[in-house]
Parts: sequence; structure tokens; C-alpha cells
Amino acid sequence: MVASASPAPLEPPVLADDPVLDMLNTLANIDGVPLDFWQADADVERWLVRLEWVQEGSVPAFETGALLGTARALREVIRELVAARKAGEPGDPTALNGFLRKAVSHPQLVWPASGAPQLERQRKQQTPEQFLSPIAEAAANLLVGADFNLIRRCEHPDCILWFYDRTKAHKRRWCSMALCGNRHKVAEFRKRKLKL
Repeated sequence: MVASASPAPLEPPVLADDPVLDMLNTLANIDGVPLDFWQADADVERWLVRLEWVQEGSVPAFETGALLGTARALREVIRELVAARKAGEPGDPTALNGFLRKAVSHPQLVWPASGAPQLERQRKQQTPEQFLSPIAEAAANLLVGADFNLIRRCEHPDCILWFYDRTKAHKRRWCSMALCGNRHKVAEFRKRKLKL
């Protein structure tokens, strides 16, 4: 008897053109049903590797569930601040600043034998907060430096995904033409057919 392989876990879409917004998109609506792609520490680890926040095998061993809980908490802190910034309302940075305070880092000079010297930031990673602090820092930079006229939510009424419109004409409406854009076109086609 051949053992069946367990199905590959669903992966969140990577289509926001910004890794911080892609983090928000790890919580999505699939066929109108909310889905959190992060159900375990391993899901967060896979996502961090996929988006190149860390290299495979470099995630420290934390207490079971600690990375998941911390990543979800950071995601929601960032979501609230991005939504407030997009709405032109003041946000409360207290929770994000708490993550930023946990970032213990220092520059390190690296000088490979075959290249020029460069500075790399070395970070303590003893806690999940310290480990995820680069994402908190990237979120703070996004909130301060991004053009929020170009940060949008998908226009499909059932979709909650965010994206940074980096298209030349800045007319992007959908998280993905293949997903929501196509669904919208099909729905509009059906409406026209019913009117005939």
C-alpha cells in the first residue's frame, strides 16, 4: 500500500508589489470565506523564506506557537496603521513602536576575499519580536515614505487584498487580473447577457 502524500499547504498570494502589503494579504477571502494562511509556525516560516526575509533553515527555534502569535499580532498592527494612513486618519503607533523597540541590532563590516567591503545589519533574534523586527521596520518605512495614493485595496467587493500600484499609468484596480479582474469581467458579461 502506497502512503498518499499530504496535500501541499495553500500559499498566500504574492502580488502586492510590496512585502509589507503581502504580509497583510496572508489573510484573504477565498470564494467569499475568510482564510488565514498562517495556521502554524511553519506557515509563517515558509512565508518568510518565500518573500526572502530570511534564508531557509535560519529561523530560530521558538516556543511552539510563539512565532505564529507574534506574526499575526504584527500583521494586525500593520493592517490597522495602513488602513488609517490610507483613510487619512491618525493612527496609534504605540504597538508598532513596541515591535521597533525590540529590534536589537548593530552594523557589521563584512569584507569578502573576492569583493569590496560592505556593511550588514546584524540582529539579535532571541524572541519572535526581535526576529520579526525587520518587518516592523519595513512597515514603518512604508507608512512614512510610501505614496498612499498608490496603495489600494482590490476593487472586487469580496476581496480584501492590498497592493502598491507601481504600474506606469497608476490605473491598477485589482489585486490580480487573473483573479479578481477576470471575475469582475465575467460578472459584467453575465449582467449584459441577462439584459438582452
